[in-house]
Amino acid sequence: MAHITVDGTVLEVKEGALLIEELLAHNINIPHFCYHPALGKDGNCRMCMVEIEGQKRPQIACDTPIKEGMIIRTKGANIDRVKRSILELELINHPIDCPICDQAGECSLQNYYMDVGLYESRLSTPKTRGQKHVDLGANVVLDQERCVLCTRCVRFTKNITKTSELGVLSRADHSVITTFPGSKLSNPYAMNVVDLCPVGALTSKDFRFQKRVWFLNTKEAICNHCARGCSLFVDHHKEKYKDEMIYRYRPRLNDKVNGYFICDEGRLSYHKENENAEFMALIRGKISEYEYAEGKLLRLLKRHLGKTLFLISSNLSLEEMVRVQKLAKLYEITLSAYEPERFDTHFGDDFLKCNDRSSNGRALPLLGIDDSKAKLDEALAKAELVVLIGRSDANTVKEVGYDKNIVTLCSSCDVTCKEVELVLPIASHTKRAGSFINVDGYVQHSACAIIDNRGHKTLLAIIAAILGDTIFTCKEVWEAELFFYEVMPNISFDDLKNAPKITL
Repeated sequence: MAHITVDGTVLEVKEGALLIEELLAHNINIPHFCYHPALGKDGNCRMCMVEIEGQKRPQIACDTPIKEGMIIRTKGANIDRVKRSILELELINHPIDCPICDQAGECSLQNYYMDVGLYESRLSTPKTRGQKHVDLGANVVLDQERCVLCTRCVRFTKNITKTSELGVLSRADHSVITTFPGSKLSNPYAMNVVDLCPVGALTSKDFRFQKRVWFLNTKEAICNHCARGCSLFVDHHKEKYKDEMIYRYRPRLNDKVNGYFICDEGRLSYHKENENAEFMALIRGKISEYEYAEGKLLRLLKRHLGKTLFLISSNLSLEEMVRVQKLAKLYEITLSAYEPERFDTHFGDDFLKCNDRSSNGRALPLLGIDDSKAKLDEALAKAELVVLIGRSDANTVKEVGYDKNIVTLCSSCDVTCKEVELVLPIASHTKRAGSFINVDGYVQHSACAIIDNRGHKTLLAIIAAILGDTIFTCKEVWEAELFFYEVMPNISFDDLKNAPKITL
């Protein structure tokens, strides 16, 4: 460790580390464009200039290693003048089109511009124009006029995805980011360049002109698109007289799981959440009142006591799984988690994507839930009622010749045929909280619980009503039941904030 003085305050920092890293870690505002923790230093934007006592001229913080006793100034007349001049150069050819820019409200250039107050241009010659609305591919649109050439996107495709689709073309103030001739941005993580772009040069076709960011509410969640369980921000908003809508997923920093990035398929999977808005309770294909459908479920369980099979999804949370187990024990119900399409050998890669498409499949063996085909076949031979929980693939049981009563508790379903006795909607992934174990054994809690406009209850609430107890929340389930499981080595609910790792 080393001791340095920053703007009159003594800080204890890591000796040899980059100065910008320690300044940002201590919440000291240091303007920057090209530096990013996942991409490292580049030193081309010069915005992170600081004064260091003993140096003849200002130095860039992103390429200055820390030494014991350094005295640094990030503010003051001299260094402020330097930063102002650099920012003016960045703005020379910028269109200043904030009112129509998708990045407005979360743009670094806009923030620095407002801090410095460069409201009048001193440029006497016409601005150099670039191409607008350039389709780079992979849902990414480029506005060359807004680009500050930080090269974050270029370094991402070169160093992270190793695909190298992007580069800098031409020289001086005619330099632009573009794809190489005849190629498109096409890697499965391409939309991360939109998050990396500090200005509005790279925007998402999917989110472009959909919603101003200051209207969005943000909640933290876990992606359920595969077993990696990447950390997300869920941005949603409810317009007047309209239903609550999710407008985008964004990666949330998690050094243990996904770092700063997520795959494009996981990012766009929010569309499925929005498609569930019109889903209604059905009894033999006809729309039913939700409360009546709940009562129908309880009557069916009592009528087929000891002859029922629960076929559960591996996307259920830990809390939901243990409550389903308790319900199964009370009503003498066989439990299975067999899913023929859980693994997809064409999906995974060596970065973040996993062949295991479940969000909590690793919890099944830990909780003692069987997922074999043999166990399912054995149970179906005796069952008079099959209840699909968290899934709607009724064909899984019909294909083996089962033609008796089927009930579905799911958040998205296209089953309307009369052969299905009951379809009861339950809250979808972003509308209910839950904890999940990812492919590497990290236990994470998804706190996102957006209000369901249709009144669909969570699975925990439905089970609590059947059991006749008052355990409705994840914390209550964890403290009453999960905390005592041997496979959870005394992990408390509050410990989930740090994503503890368990042995699989």
